Amino acid sequence: MKAIIQDRYGPPEALTLADVDPPVPAADDVLVRVEAAALNAYDWHAMRGDPRMARLAMGRSRPRARIPGRDFAGRVEAVGNRVRQLRPGDAVFGDLGAAGGAFAEYVRVPASLVAARPANLTPQQAAALPLAGVTALMGLGAGPVRPGDRLLINGASGGVGTLAIQLATALGATVTAVCSTRNVDLVRSLGAAHVVDYTRDDFTRDSRRHDVVFDLVGNRSLTALRRVLTPTGALLLSGGGVYRGGSLIGPVGLLARGRLLAPLVRHRIVVLTAVPGRQHLDALRVHAENGRLTPVIDRAYPLHEVPRALRYLEGEHARAKVVITV
Repeated sequence: MKAIIQDRYGPPEALTLADVDPPVPAADDVLVRVEAAALNAYDWHAMRGDPRMARLAMGRSRPRARIPGRDFAGRVEAVGNRVRQLRPGDAVFGDLGAAGGAFAEYVRVPASLVAARPANLTPQQAAALPLAGVTALMGLGAGPVRPGDRLLINGASGGVGTLAIQLATALGATVTAVCSTRNVDLVRSLGAAHVVDYTRDDFTRDSRRHDVVFDLVGNRSLTALRRVLTPTGALLLSGGGVYRGGSLIGPVGLLARGRLLAPLVRHRIVVLTAVPGRQHLDALRVHAENGRLTPVIDRAYPLHEVPRALRYLEGEHARAKVVITV
């Protein structure tokens, strides 16, 4: 089968298209013929091995996951002898987690990490959902975001942000979206009631207070983020979109400081880690099929252009999701 492989950390050019043996499913696995995959910031970090501390988990000298990519959508080709809930031909989607393997024609995945994909979405849209969608779901649940709440999303035009706007609006929250000028119309179309253009205004100096702040960028201090919360508000920390690489701990620093500060302040501070699994995927499917959730696709690339797609992603020009058509 054709697959993108990576034998060393480095720039997108370190990834090459090659012929490799197709995987064989074990007893609790399914073999999926991949129709689409999606890029995440995680893929950039895994490609670069950056920040360097992350190599303790990803592989010290080279990537443990030789075939990169987490999010996928496709059709079941074969199942292990202990798999009962899926059968060949089923349309599915999922998140492979740190094991990787989505940038390929076939992928082997534990059945527990796969779910029936939303019937009303294309394979490209379904592939855009898992990691970003689970992060949005977990964040809004951890807030928790309730009807009538005021929610601010910093990084609202990204993959997680565009999904979080839709989910929060469906919950009855009033969303303030922080984004650049070119994305103002996009976030409004998704349901944001208020928009802060960060090229013109600093949302941390705004007089409005919010019940929940969902930070997806990591470009503000904890003090600044807490300043726009109500006295009993919640701060959700996830990711670090402005990080450009080359340090020991990178965006992990803000998350670590958040964990240390959490027990000492009145505000709730939650550091999010998306956990892949069928339960969350099923919830995303229900939201999509009920019309509450539609992934936004910036652009699509064929499998052999994964390096080009990652170059586009790391240039920080992408809005919402970049996908791969296999």
